Amino acid sequence: MVRGVLAIDGEKMASHAGGQDWLVSWHPPGDEPTGHPHGASGVCVAGAHLVLISHDGVHWGFPGGRPEEGETFEETLRREVWEEACVKVVSARLLGFVRSQCVAGHELGLVLVRSIWRAEVEVRPWRPEFEVAHRRIVPASEAAAHVCDPDEASGRITHRALAEAGLRGSA
Repeated sequence: MVRGVLAIDGEKMASHAGGQDWLVSWHPPGDEPTGHPHGASGVCVAGAHLVLISHDGVHWGFPGGRPEEGETFEETLRREVWEEACVKVVSARLLGFVRSQCVAGHELGLVLVRSIWRAEVEVRPWRPEFEVAHRRIVPASEAAAHVCDPDEASGRITHRALAEAGLRGSA
């Protein structure tokens, strides 16, 4: 992946996850795409630092997850970043949405929509209790150098989120 290449509004990019093929695209805040609400992720900023998580210690990204019954996108953000990264959201600003459409695999035709936020957070003691094994706190000015995505489409979405959050970094 070429670091720093941004996703373009509505551009469909190929991705492979969970043994399935997907088309993913970025949509700005005023253009919520249709699809099944699939949660929220946060570009979590604590002062001059960015909070990243990893399941495997190799791929680093933003904390987030799926909604519970009746939750709004923002409620999901607040709960999930607490569970995954042990950070408390002080304030949040919607950056955009990611639309994912399954084009091959057992969920063929499924369309998922995830909200992406910039969250100002308070970092709390690290107590991994869920599926996330690693947390890293890095200088926000170096954000682009620390994120590591599994494929090019995910990387372009990540770099768009960093740009929308004002954290393009120096990578």
